[in-house]
Amino acid sequence: MDDAQVQTWSWSWTRAVTGAVLSAAVVGVPTDVIDNSMFTRMTPVRWWEPPVLLFTAVLTAVWAGIRSCGQQDGSGSVRVCGGSLLSALAVGCPVCNKIVMALLGVSGALGVWAPLQPLLALASLAVLATAVAVRWRRRECTAVACSPIGA
Repeated sequence: MDDAQVQTWSWSWTRAVTGAVLSAAVVGVPTDVIDNSMFTRMTPVRWWEPPVLLFTAVLTAVWAGIRSCGQQDGSGSVRVCGGSLLSALAVGCPVCNKIVMALLGVSGALGVWAPLQPLLALASLAVLATAVAVRWRRRECTAVACSPIGA
């Protein structure tokens, strides 16, 4: 393996790890799925929320780690941002969302919004997986010179 391939490999891993950490922090800290002292949830974290946060971070990492050879490729960045936003809405406390509270009240947030959140989680992961697939197909490189996450 020559120096150019080593640099591509390490840069891709750096991008992937950075993407995963940022995604987990941006979605997990404000929703208090990642326990912190800055935010407080009114409802406990449900069993499916940590795995959704984990899959969001992994899919973001894979998307960020897929190198585009020859040009800077932002394809799918809107999908990744949209998927992350959906993920944040999905794993967030239903009664902590001010918009939901204003529109539905407490009983609506718990009776209407909370049951829809797992569906939002599935939609967010589908959007993120689509972004990864699109970026994978659009990469412009040979298998030897450039590969996903430097593998």
